[in-house]
Amino acid sequence: MFGSTRSRHRIATALAGFALFTAGAALQVGTAAAPAHAAATYRVLFDDGHAEEAGNADWIISTSKPDPLSQDSTPSSETDWTGALSSWGVALQKTGSYSLKTATSALTYGGSSTTDLSKFDALVLPEPNTLFTSAEKTAIMTFVKNGGGLFMVSDHTGADRNNDGYDAVEIFNDLMTNNSVDSTAPFGFSIDTLDISSGYPAAISDSTNPVLHGSFGNVTKSLIADGTTATLKPSDNSAVKGLVYRSGYSGNTGAFFATSTFGSGRVAFWGDSSPIDDGTGQSGNTLYDGWNDSGATNAALALNATAWLAGGGSSGGGGGGGGGGTCTAAQLLGNPGFESGNTTWTGSSGVITNSSSEAARTGSYKAWLDGYGSAHTDTLSQSVTIPSGCSATLSFYLHVDTAETTTSTAYDKLTVTAGSTTLATYSNLNAASGYVLKSFDVSSLAGTTATVKFTGVEGSTLQTSFVLDDTALNVS
Repeated sequence: MFGSTRSRHRIATALAGFALFTAGAALQVGTAAAPAHAAATYRVLFDDGHAEEAGNADWIISTSKPDPLSQDSTPSSETDWTGALSSWGVALQKTGSYSLKTATSALTYGGSSTTDLSKFDALVLPEPNTLFTSAEKTAIMTFVKNGGGLFMVSDHTGADRNNDGYDAVEIFNDLMTNNSVDSTAPFGFSIDTLDISSGYPAAISDSTNPVLHGSFGNVTKSLIADGTTATLKPSDNSAVKGLVYRSGYSGNTGAFFATSTFGSGRVAFWGDSSPIDDGTGQSGNTLYDGWNDSGATNAALALNATAWLAGGGSSGGGGGGGGGGTCTAAQLLGNPGFESGNTTWTGSSGVITNSSSEAARTGSYKAWLDGYGSAHTDTLSQSVTIPSGCSATLSFYLHVDTAETTTSTAYDKLTVTAGSTTLATYSNLNAASGYVLKSFDVSSLAGTTATVKFTGVEGSTLQTSFVLDDTALNVS
């Protein structure tokens, strides 16, 4: 914690006025340009730099890397490319709307290599078996935050194919809990340490979801052949949504396939690699044809999810997130980092401040609600027009600093709303040493003018400060 004990030291200038922003607003500034579609081609990168071919695994779309077209430039059947994921790759290639590549070295973001993540719309991680480096984890998380799609295909706990001490469950959980961008369940789920021997997990009923009902077909069931599930954590990311569940499970437990958003990007999780295995690959591997399993619809699930992650699906994924459409990508909030001082936002006196008692995440200014150690309410709001046909994600960085010592009672609370919807409530129990990125899918507000509002209510004793910085409302 930053350790502030607050007195009334804020700037005493009252905030006034608000502004409406549309899709013509300036793009959000990031560490590198957000992935953008080139015409109608969606760019997908399959990873093969983390032991995806160890043991019997053959998780490649082709032996020709980075470009599978070097093996066959016009594949008509999955055997025209060699690899247990060739059915996946060939199916995308045959649409004429996808450009596919394979990465065989360290993943980067913002570099010049042909497989740098900034050059792609989606990244597929098909059961990695070596840990990502710190730099790679930063690259992956930044890629998603800036608009990329991430497809995480796991396998059961103990599936350490290269015997280095790490399986895909541990590797993905490490990615989500040990990175420099956001390590607090950023996608809203954790992967369970389970080995579920068999089953046909069923899809939920949601006729508008583009992952379950997309251009590649309808999803009814998937397949478990030694796999795992995820535990959902909507309090960390309300966009998380289970789409396919292990038999007997629902809600936040037993999710075999789930989607979410992070920043302006999208995420999908699948609990087993058997469904993407097409049974054919390089000589010497023992493979299993889950792709064409007659009791499941794995091909439709893989392909629809790829389309949604890359931006080629329709609206409705990840708890309501949308696809490409005709929306112009933009960041809609005015004065998102508060560096213009008391402009654009409407709020309580002194909330936007450059006081050194609480550090800004970037720049000098931030929004500081409460922190008085007495009964007090602060508000901060801005109205924004979200164009029709857009998917929309609200994000902000939050630091909670408290003098409360309880570990069980929420005395002081911050409520976040968009329109009439309450997105989240935080409290003194969420105190942490630094800023944490929070992200919410607000696509349901497309075509309306909605007010984004933060309300901090502090009890009678012991201060809790809710400090916000680097807000964004990204549409795409």
